[in-house]
Amino acid sequence: YSPHRAGRPGPFREKRRIPPPADRFPEKTVFADENKSVTYGEFLKTVQSIGSKIAAAGVYKAPVAVIAERSVENLAAMFGVLYAGCFYTVIDADMPAERIKAIFETLNPAAVLVTDACKSIICELDFGGTVLYYNEAAEYAPNKEVLREIRNNALDTDPAYVLFTSGSTGVPKGAVVNHRSVLAYIKWYADTFKINENTFFGSQTPFYFSMSVSDVFSTVYAGAELHIIPKTLFSFPMNLIRFMNERRVNTIYWVPSALSIVANLKVLDYIMPEYLEKVLFAGEVMPVKPLNYWRERLPNALFANLFGPTETTDICTYYIVDRKFSDGETLPIGRACDNCDVFAVKEDGTEAKIGEEGELYARGSFLAMGYYNNPEKTAAAFVQNPLNTAYPETVYKTGDLVKLNENGELIYISRKDFQIKHMGYRIELGEIEAAAYASEGLSSAAVVYDKQKDKIILIYTGRQKDASEIMNALKSRLPDYMLPQKIIRIKAMPINANGKTDRKWLTANYKNI
Repeated sequence: YSPHRAGRPGPFREKRRIPPPADRFPEKTVFADENKSVTYGEFLKTVQSIGSKIAAAGVYKAPVAVIAERSVENLAAMFGVLYAGCFYTVIDADMPAERIKAIFETLNPAAVLVTDACKSIICELDFGGTVLYYNEAAEYAPNKEVLREIRNNALDTDPAYVLFTSGSTGVPKGAVVNHRSVLAYIKWYADTFKINENTFFGSQTPFYFSMSVSDVFSTVYAGAELHIIPKTLFSFPMNLIRFMNERRVNTIYWVPSALSIVANLKVLDYIMPEYLEKVLFAGEVMPVKPLNYWRERLPNALFANLFGPTETTDICTYYIVDRKFSDGETLPIGRACDNCDVFAVKEDGTEAKIGEEGELYARGSFLAMGYYNNPEKTAAAFVQNPLNTAYPETVYKTGDLVKLNENGELIYISRKDFQIKHMGYRIELGEIEAAAYASEGLSSAAVVYDKQKDKIILIYTGRQKDASEIMNALKSRLPDYMLPQKIIRIKAMPINANGKTDRKWLTANYKNI
């Protein structure tokens, strides 16, 4: 720990009109997992201990890797790193050692903070730097003076975390998100969805996934309560709903695949989530059919489609569902969040008008700083605003294709890398998926492209159907050149580590299904 500018007031020293939740609700639960819960007062003491231990190890304003199972300890480790004036990267305990090594090559962490359950992972990594063990750090005597000095020297532009996503080349790239972006985003999130001390989150997403930022940070911002849902419960959805009822969960923010599991098995016909008031979703396209099932069973709940990449902290646009949609329609991704702006740019560099397709760009306080130790990728994605030649303004190219509808709502079309050239036409695979959902009996659908054989393949789950029946439904919605050459039924859609449909696996393995 080597502080500088000692005594200079930092951005976090401003007096707050409302005391922080740890002062207001010291005995209230803040986080809970399957086996353990922790109060605001207990959590604060633990993270101060961890922060003091990291500082005592001489680690300051540097990356710290957190290797932990998805638990209360994982969350305490993350906040402990922040208290030390450092920034964290959460490493999935189930991640293959080779991927962790690839992340470490880019991140070059100054220290690794590891829980007891994950100690064996360190041995596999051959990590030569500082290793701190969670139990020792959590029992370390807090050094309030050191922590105060760290806080006084903090800047809101200091990194809070580096979150690694899969790069197009297979090499992970780490988005660097600072405190200012997190604070700006969380204020919007909490204000928009009325997150407060009466909110009980049911957390589904892993902590190395950007969606978790919304639940975790809005919890401590607003004095809410967050319950980590065991991953295994999504294989037993009746027990999932029972867990939610036991924990009085009234707000969820899940990936559509998780919501679809409940809808496809018609779980809500047998047991209802008794307290659920808000259903938020993001991470992939939400099919309208399972959404309609949820809306019919919970007519008084708020449903919202959130959209954005890791590089905008989590979200840049949102749509609160305010009307009915048929099963084959596409749900809007809505409009820009407050203190954030988005616009679509056509291939000729001009702004797309209503009905015109363009690549989505984002600007504003939610933007990440770039990619860690990756200037080439940063320069390619974080660019000068093409619509502004008057002064320097960095914007983020999302790689998402969108268009504005007549209501002024953004409609997601597909990823640019989901767009293919087939029979001389440019085709968005997402459009084929949306059309497939209009076919009776389909529970889920994914469309992949075999570039080598120039084939479009539709893979689905649901009732056994003749391929011609599905094809007839597609013909009523799509031109001939967009029709799949092969239709495959599978028992269950493969899911990746983030809970999304695993399209890479399907593309590589569809011939063997």
